[in-house]
Amino acid sequence: MTGIIDHTMIRVSDLEESLDWYGTNLGYEEKDRYEGDGFTIVYLGPENMHEDGAYLELTHNEDGDDLEIGDAWGHIAVRVPEDELQSSYEELMDNGVDDYRDPESCGNRYAFVKDPDGHEIEIVKRDYGEKWSIDHTMIRVEDADEALGYWVRKFDYVDVGRWEADTFANFFVEPEDAPKEAMSLELTYNYDGREYTMGDAWGHLCVRVDDLEADWENLMLREAPDYRDPESCDTLYAFTKDQDGHEIELLERDPDAASLFPF
Repeated sequence: MTGIIDHTMIRVSDLEESLDWYGTNLGYEEKDRYEGDGFTIVYLGPENMHEDGAYLELTHNEDGDDLEIGDAWGHIAVRVPEDELQSSYEELMDNGVDDYRDPESCGNRYAFVKDPDGHEIEIVKRDYGEKWSIDHTMIRVEDADEALGYWVRKFDYVDVGRWEADTFANFFVEPEDAPKEAMSLELTYNYDGREYTMGDAWGHLCVRVDDLEADWENLMLREAPDYRDPESCDTLYAFTKDQDGHEIELLERDPDAASLFPF
């Protein structure tokens, strides 16, 4: 499998409000849309996305006005040029985005805002990638050794960066040959042994595969949880879970297809 993270999915309570927020503030454009029975899915991303860049998937359920954020999911992080952290944050403030964690409060290394549903968005300095493109998604894990072992054994990910503090540690993992523009996964482990609530405002991560059936069988050989196999999903996609219950979709992506959706 390629192992590249294709997208991260979040649920939103008001689709039009969210589309306006991401379009106005991050310059995201609608890449594709699927109208299902009682729900709508929209893929978003910057105008000039890298071919291995990650999409943001917004899912809106008709009865999904009351969403629980939970704390097992942390945030998505978006890129700005190295010398534009402060100006980019001020740009968001000028647009009317709430002041959540400004660059100064974060040591001028990063900053945070929230979208209309309270999803946290980190702003990080990078010298690569389209401005506002997704750099990583952070999830919280209850056992760092298990989490790292899961992504290494199941998906052949490698540890590409880490920061260990007095009370917590951050580990960044991604496929070994992933381009810089691809999305990384940040695993956050707190040393106090806390447990987390998944909530329903965050949905899943999606990993691109070369051959859905073959890669699924390989995951089963590596003892990944059999959550929703390809047959149960009409052989269009499949789902497994990590050791903490975060959902992970597997999806074949045809770069030449007119639609991003396989259905």
